[in-house]
Amino acid sequence: MQVTKDMKISDILMIDQGLIPILLEAGLHCLGCPASQMETLEEAGFVHGIDTDKLINDLNAYLENM
Repeated sequence: MQVTKDMKISDILMIDQGLIPILLEAGLHCLGCPASQMETLEEAGFVHGIDTDKLINDLNAYLENM
């Protein structure tokens, strides 16, 4: 499975709990917020000023090395 920018944060969290530290390190500190659960990764990246492409690469690199 690969993470894409149109995936909801809640769906990404269900893939693997090991993705949480990567999301937090990138600046997404509101993972437990109910509103963030319905945002796509692209929307959350925009709101928080995060380079979504880099984050997607980091998340998928983690998944490839599991």
